[in-house]
Amino acid sequence: MQKRIALVVRNRFANKLTSIAKANDSVVLLSGDIGNRLFDHFKQEFSNRFYNCGVAEQNMAGVAAGLAMQGFLPVIYTIAPFCTARCLEQIKIDIAYHNLPVTIVAVGAGFSYASLGPSHHSCDDIAFLRAIPNIRILAPADPEELSATLDHVFTDPCPTYMRIGKKGEPILHKDQLLPSQISTLIKLAEGKDICLLSSGTIAGEVLKAKEILSKRGLRASVYSMPQIKPINEEAIFKILGAYKFVAAVEEHSKIGGMTSAISDLIVDKRITNFNFFRFGTEDEFFERSGDQQFARDAMGISAEKIAKRILRELKRIKL
Repeated sequence: MQKRIALVVRNRFANKLTSIAKANDSVVLLSGDIGNRLFDHFKQEFSNRFYNCGVAEQNMAGVAAGLAMQGFLPVIYTIAPFCTARCLEQIKIDIAYHNLPVTIVAVGAGFSYASLGPSHHSCDDIAFLRAIPNIRILAPADPEELSATLDHVFTDPCPTYMRIGKKGEPILHKDQLLPSQISTLIKLAEGKDICLLSSGTIAGEVLKAKEILSKRGLRASVYSMPQIKPINEEAIFKILGAYKFVAAVEEHSKIGGMTSAISDLIVDKRITNFNFFRFGTEDEFFERSGDQQFARDAMGISAEKIAKRILRELKRIKL
């Protein structure tokens, strides 16, 4: 069951990174002029390892690349669209091309900043970066996955993109995850009829959808997929072989995201004899005003819309 304890994912990130930096003096943090209070503890502990690069994200990515070339392990932190779309060339050429151990942490994934409009929405970031070689892409579902994911990042440093939520995401796991689990699928709930896959903080909505479906007599397993690239083919094959119906949900465009990665795998490996359905945003901007939940519902990825569409699809394919 989901533990409804509202925690700020950003705070967990700041605390965990500070802990990692105590054990590894190569870790440096670069901010795009946000999170100044958030990183007070980090700055008190390591005043010479924190750099506020200002509203100059392209420069920040270049600085991080230079630090990595000198043996440091830089972490970039700012709002998702500003550390991806705004500095895509620097990520591609300065960081990924040289295969440098820079970790890009994007706060406010998906519609976390829904009320600020399309300039702050991030439903295309995974698509941008999946096509760039060498980059690992991570999307932890809750504070516990975030902590384990950061451990994994610094155990195996490489060009990494991690998209996280903003605030209020509940804890979905009772126990701390081991870093070795991050590359596979992590079970959140058990069911025998269908399987729901999710990536990132939309997992909370997926678990709510499971509860709605259970009231209709449909038992669904729910899995979190914190690592999107490289995709764990073996884990996906196992899921596809175990269920007649699999639905994948993400707070990202269906073009180029997690669900697209699974679809690519299905086509490339010629997997058959199952039903796969995708939930994500359509090929359009969300131009209405409202909070994250309003945006999710309007774009068809709220718990109610997920459950309703699954029931409709199951009826259509007569399962």
